[in-house]
Amino acid sequence: MDNFLDNESTEEEVEKDSVTGESMAELMDLYEESFKRFAEGEVVNGKIISVDKDHVLVDIGYKSEGQIRIREFEVDGEVTAKVGDTVEVMVEWWDDENEVVVLSKEKAEKVKVWDDIKKRHEADETIAGTITNRVKGGFSVDIGVQAFLPGSQADLRPIRNLDEMVGKEFDFKILKYNRKRSNIVLSRRVLLEEEREKKRSETLASIHEGKVVPGIVKNLTEYGVFVDLGGVDGLLHITDISWGRVKHPSELFTVGDEINVKILSLDLERERVSLGMKQLTEDPWATAIDKYPVGSRISGKVVSLTDYGAFVELEEGIEGLIHVSEMSWTRKIRHPSKVVSVGEIVDAIVLDIKPENRRISLGMKQAAPNPWDVISDKYPVGTTIEGKIKNITDFGLFIGIDEGIDGLVHISDISWTKRIKHPSEIYKKGDVIQAIVLEIDKDQERFSLGVKQLQADPWDTVAERYEVGKEITGTVTNVTDFGVFVELEEGIEGLVHVSEISKEKIKTPVGQFEVGQMLTAKVMNINSEERRIGLSIKRLDMEDDQELLTEYVNNMGPVTSSFGEILRENLQEKLNNDEQ
Repeated sequence: MDNFLDNESTEEEVEKDSVTGESMAELMDLYEESFKRFAEGEVVNGKIISVDKDHVLVDIGYKSEGQIRIREFEVDGEVTAKVGDTVEVMVEWWDDENEVVVLSKEKAEKVKVWDDIKKRHEADETIAGTITNRVKGGFSVDIGVQAFLPGSQADLRPIRNLDEMVGKEFDFKILKYNRKRSNIVLSRRVLLEEEREKKRSETLASIHEGKVVPGIVKNLTEYGVFVDLGGVDGLLHITDISWGRVKHPSELFTVGDEINVKILSLDLERERVSLGMKQLTEDPWATAIDKYPVGSRISGKVVSLTDYGAFVELEEGIEGLIHVSEMSWTRKIRHPSKVVSVGEIVDAIVLDIKPENRRISLGMKQAAPNPWDVISDKYPVGTTIEGKIKNITDFGLFIGIDEGIDGLVHISDISWTKRIKHPSEIYKKGDVIQAIVLEIDKDQERFSLGVKQLQADPWDTVAERYEVGKEITGTVTNVTDFGVFVELEEGIEGLVHVSEISKEKIKTPVGQFEVGQMLTAKVMNINSEERRIGLSIKRLDMEDDQELLTEYVNNMGPVTSSFGEILRENLQEKLNNDEQ
C-alpha cells in the first residue's frame, strides 16, 4: 500500500513538475522573444493607446508601452496621431531604469523606404520623387529619404533654367545606393532615353517620304531647325521653312513649338530625315506670271539692299529686283541706300518676269513721268534760264534746272573771247548765273547751255571795226618763234607773223619784243569764222618808205635830162612793187 501510495504520489509530483516545466518553458520563450523583438532597429506594428503633449504611447504587444516623440506626428503644426490608429515603429532603445521602450515612427518609415529602394534597385524598377532644391552639380530629390540627381542625368539635353525643375515630381531610376552612408544616386535621363528609343522605333516604322507629321522644335541654328518627330530628329533647313525670305529661324520659332512638317527625304540607315514646311503650301511662283504681268504696277516692301539694287517683296516668296539704273530718270544712283531703305514701301512697274528663274525685274522710275519727256516743251532752245551752279569740272559748269536735271555749260560756251583754262577761274559752286538753252538731247539725256550766247559775238563785227589796211595799236600778249600776238581789245587778238615783222629776214622775234609792250601794226587780213586777224609791221614800214619816196618825187623839179626821167620811172616802179 505504502509503496502504492508512494508510487501514486510520485506520479502526481511528476505530472505537476511536468506542467510547471512547460509553463516555465513558455515563459522563457516569451522572455527571449521579448528581447529579440526589442532589438535596436527592429520595425514592428503598434497601436496608439494615448496621446499627450509630449509623447504618443504605442502598444507593441509587450509588457511595457513604447514612447514616440509627439513632433513625429506633427504636420503643419497639427498632431495627426489618434488613439486606436495602427502605426509602424522602430525600436530605438530600451530604458531599463524606467522600463520604457523608446520608439520612432520616422525611422521606421526610413527603414521601410530603404527596403523599398533595395527592392526596386534589384528589380530595376523606377521610384517616384520630388526635386526639392538645387545643389552643387545637380539636384536634391525627396524619395522618402534624400537622394542626389546629377545635372547630367536630369534630362536628355542640358537644361537652360535649372530652377524650373525644382518642385516638380518625376520618376527616376536608382543608379546606385549605399545605406550605411545614406547615399543614393538617381537618373531621369535613363528613363527618357528608354522612352525615346521606344518612340524612335515606332516613328521610323511609321514615317515615309511625302508624309506630313507633327513635331516639336528641339533646337534652332543659323541654318535651320531640328524637330523631334518622336525619338527621331529631323532637320528643317532654313531654305525649306518658307517660300519667303527668312534671316534666322528664331524669327518664326521657339524651342518647344509644335509644328507640322513634310518628310522630304529619309535615310533609315543613317537615320537622317530632311523636312520641309513651305512644301505644305503652293509655290507662289507657279502663278506669278498671271499675277504680275509685264507693265503692271506693284507695291512692295524693300527687304534687302545690295550695291547693284534693292530687293522688293511683292508677297511671301516672291521678290523683285530694282536695279540702281531703274531708280531715277535723272540722278546717277551710286548705291540704292541713297534712295530707299529696308522696310520702306515703294511703287514700281514690272519690267520683266521669268518664273523659271524665279526672277522679276522692276523699275521704280517708270512709276513716275520721265521729266525728259516734257523738258523740251518747258525749256525750248533759246530760252534764258537762271540756276545755281551745282558742280564745276575741267570741261564746264553744271547748272541745276529742274529736280534731277542739270544743264551743262561747256567751257567753250562761257566766253566768246577769253581764254579760260578752268571754269573755276570765273565761277564758284553755288553761284547763281543765267544761261541760254542751246540743245536738248532726250535720248542721251543732255541739256546744253551757253553763257556767252547771252551777248553778241564780237567777232561778228570785227571786220567792220578793224578793216584791212587800218593801222592799229595794241599790247603784246605773247611772243613765239612764229610771231607776236597783239591784243586789240579784250578777247580780240591779232598775229604779226615772223615774216611780217621786218623787211629784213629774221629767224625769231623772241628777244625783240616783250609781253605788255605797245605795238603798232597794219591790218593785213581778217577771218571771222576762224577768229584770226593778220597784222604786219613790215607793211607799215614800207608804207612809210613809200610816202617818203612819193614826197621826194613830187618835190623834184622839171625833168631836164634823160637821167632824171629814168630815176623818176625807177622810183615809181619800186613804189608800185611795194604796194603789191
